[in-house]
Amino acid sequence: MTDAVTTVGKADPALDQLLNDELDAFNAAATSGVAPAEELTVRVEQGGDVVAGVSGWTWGKAAGIGMTWVHEDHRGTGVGASAMAAFETEAKLRGCTHVFVTSFTFQAPGFYQRLGYREIFRWESVPTAGSDDVHMRKEL
Repeated sequence: MTDAVTTVGKADPALDQLLNDELDAFNAAATSGVAPAEELTVRVEQGGDVVAGVSGWTWGKAAGIGMTWVHEDHRGTGVGASAMAAFETEAKLRGCTHVFVTSFTFQAPGFYQRLGYREIFRWESVPTAGSDDVHMRKEL
């Protein structure tokens, strides 16, 4: 690889797509008989505006949540819990037995814990001192 060129930068959508495609192919070969990973999203709208959403994936028996958001004016109203319930219901329909999610301590680990998620590990001082990255799992 003496002629290899290494480029370090910021967002690179083409590279992201290549990596995604190559990893999907590798994973499919390693897990024959398991349906490919599939995106799973839940959108909650009110008056034409998005007030909450959940975005993640399902693959085999696992579901993962990448992002959850509830508009500030709708927090504490049950909208987030309803969106999570819809995500979990669809994950079950797809054959999943558990869901994974991560949340920084300054975000909403308490929200997930109230919904039955349990902490499985924690990275302390990530992304900064005084903040932790909390990883959780819920059995469906």
